[in-house]
Amino acid sequence: MTETGDGDDAPAAGADIDSEGDAADPDADTFGVGIHVTETEFQFVVHVPADIDSGWSDPDAFQRLVERTVWERLDREATLRRIAKEAETGETVTLGRVSLRPDGTVTDVDFRETAVPA
Repeated sequence: MTETGDGDDAPAAGADIDSEGDAADPDADTFGVGIHVTETEFQFVVHVPADIDSGWSDPDAFQRLVERTVWERLDREATLRRIAKEAETGETVTLGRVSLRPDGTVTDVDFRETAVPA
């Protein structure tokens, strides 16, 4: 599932400053990531910046890349278990943000303290 816009819990997408306060990579796009809780499932949500680079030609491919990048850095099972305990149905839990270039290079990640590192 891909959503656009900032949403209530979404981190600032497309920010010019990275998590250390340094100038962000101008060739990267920053995607907010979260988990939306329904009665029957968890949905991985990608918040897409309005000014996304035109190099992202396949929306499904970049969503899979964003998701893979997140789960390579977070413990998927532990994170989802924690969300199941703490989140209400209908809530979207923000995990943080991931900055990527269209070639797939990860330039920055910034996860909330509630996310469980791998």
